[in-house]
Amino acid sequence: MREIVLDTETTGLDPADGHRICEIACVELMNHLPTGRVFHRYINPERAMPPEAFAIHGLSDDFLAQQPPFAAHVEEFEVFIDGATLVIHNAEFDLKFINAELRRLERPVLIGAHTDTLLLARRRFPGAQASLDALCRRFAIDLSAREKHGARLDCELLAAVYLELIGGRQPGLDLAAASAEAAGRAALDRPSRAPRPHAPSPEELAAHRAFLDRLKAPLWRADEAAQ
Repeated sequence: MREIVLDTETTGLDPADGHRICEIACVELMNHLPTGRVFHRYINPERAMPPEAFAIHGLSDDFLAQQPPFAAHVEEFEVFIDGATLVIHNAEFDLKFINAELRRLERPVLIGAHTDTLLLARRRFPGAQASLDALCRRFAIDLSAREKHGARLDCELLAAVYLELIGGRQPGLDLAAASAEAAGRAALDRPSRAPRPHAPSPEELAAHRAFLDRLKAPLWRADEAAQ
């Protein structure tokens, strides 16, 4: 199962008011676990950054002016997420901004499957706080690096939160998988032999005799002596 955890940072709350994406990140999961593949870009929003948005993510006009616009990354972004289920915290917000950027470029909007972790959290913990920070604290996920919002870090935190929301990692899962993989490699390394019955090889006969020599007074040798 391939999933993409996605997050954006923006210049404001609504693209209808002229606000734009200024950072986007995606983290790939396979069977709910990160693969190490990441898509992360800072984006020139082609407009000024309001002070209230700068206070949240710290992305300045000077820094973003040196970055390419969304149009420069759109094809790579579409390839990266293609065919995957998106995992987003408050999906309505991020999808609204991404689809506004896609419409501006006259490209197809995102209408595929997605999982909203905000809704998952509200169903699992009715009445409790469901922000990313609150969920990290609930699941004892380290927040020390999150001084400001950042799309890549938030994706990594959300991937850990998502795993907890869907039931957490089963103890011993990695050990079982590693054991199965090792067993498979051992089976491939064994030389091929025809199915029995077949005569033992000289090496097998020698190994069998060496094993018998280690036994003290086996019963069948007592029978042989009596005969």
